[in-house]
Amino acid sequence: MSPCRKDMAFRDHLGAATEESNPTSLIHGMWEHSRESQHDLTIFTDIPESPGHRAAINILTRERLCEAIGISPEEYIDTLGWAMENPSEPVIVDASEAECFDNMQDSVDITLLPFPHHWPQDRGRYSSASVIIAEDSGIRNMSFHRQFVRDSNHLVVRLVPRHLRTMTMNARKEGREVDIAIVNAPDPVVLLAAAMSFDQNIDELTIAAALHEKLYDKPLRLTRMPNGVLAPADSEYVLWGRITNEDDDEGPYVDITGTVDDVRQEPVIEIDGVIHRDEPIFHALIPGEAEHKTLMGLPRAPTIKSAVNEVCECIDVHMTEGGCGWLAAVIKIRKTKPEDPRNAIEAALAGHRSMKMVTIVDEDIDIGDPVRVEWAMVTRWQPDTDTIILSNQKGSSLDPSRDSDGLTAKVGFDATLPWGVDHDGFMSVQ
Repeated sequence: MSPCRKDMAFRDHLGAATEESNPTSLIHGMWEHSRESQHDLTIFTDIPESPGHRAAINILTRERLCEAIGISPEEYIDTLGWAMENPSEPVIVDASEAECFDNMQDSVDITLLPFPHHWPQDRGRYSSASVIIAEDSGIRNMSFHRQFVRDSNHLVVRLVPRHLRTMTMNARKEGREVDIAIVNAPDPVVLLAAAMSFDQNIDELTIAAALHEKLYDKPLRLTRMPNGVLAPADSEYVLWGRITNEDDDEGPYVDITGTVDDVRQEPVIEIDGVIHRDEPIFHALIPGEAEHKTLMGLPRAPTIKSAVNEVCECIDVHMTEGGCGWLAAVIKIRKTKPEDPRNAIEAALAGHRSMKMVTIVDEDIDIGDPVRVEWAMVTRWQPDTDTIILSNQKGSSLDPSRDSDGLTAKVGFDATLPWGVDHDGFMSVQ
């Protein structure tokens, strides 16, 4: 195999991982190990329920992700923003050139794959890090949707109300199924692109291709599954099949907030085929922990920054850990007008409609340090004049405090220096 085919696959980003050779069960074992090891990057090499398969956890924390793709944490927002503005076309290679076709199951049995049952509160075994690529009516979509393992050839997928759900509902109206590929452990840039969400139907694989070319100076390679759907050629696993017209119970499931999500009727996926690389490594993301928050939150930062830049100069955006990487952000601006903070708050909430809380700070504040952010709050923010509360807003389904109709209130804090006063008395010497 030539170096250009191998350099940037998922497995090539695991050099810093610790290998765990002791038998580790799919049933709570990886979750327990993560908690005991303080969320160490780990590869499990002995999984009793899935002989011949390995699994990796905790690769995509913010720092590890940036290291994996070769950029600093300060650069990632602008890099993602650039890719959104400069989509590129992947190249298509034959199955004979695609690493994911190294092995194919003789008969479909997804229970043999290392789908983990992480939290005891979860319904059962889930794939949390797999992305779904769908092609229907000339539109292609790639996105994250958790999948519950129901039996040997069926998954139940939680389709959140985004483009794939719309695609599925439209197909159902016509009595059709939607052809898909489920991809586990592609290169991290593919995962970042899949985690992005857009108002328009944008092909996320073209965003991934742009990132791949910029960061690796190589094209993103796709290969065609037997059902016609294209998937990244060096993925560790690819399953292909159809989103059917059947629904079944999905949930409970520990979501990004650490709370247990509801049981719902959700679409059933029927799997028609399974392929994987030699000695494959399954990406076993643990829901509600740092890796989950990174993948959810990182791709939202560039859209927020872009929205804020429309009204004032935005320097940086940080999706906070306390906000689960999704519901809250701290935003650094360069203030040139007294109304800039209020405008930034409103623009940020419009740029990420699931967000519930925004804090605006000056350029001297380290937005990744919650202590410095709180310091800015207590020394520069006045509750009665520097707080914006918006009622009857569309909330996130991940917020358990939302109203039964899905509405919530949102808040913005202006923790910037007061306008028109001598700033010397507000500057920290520590």
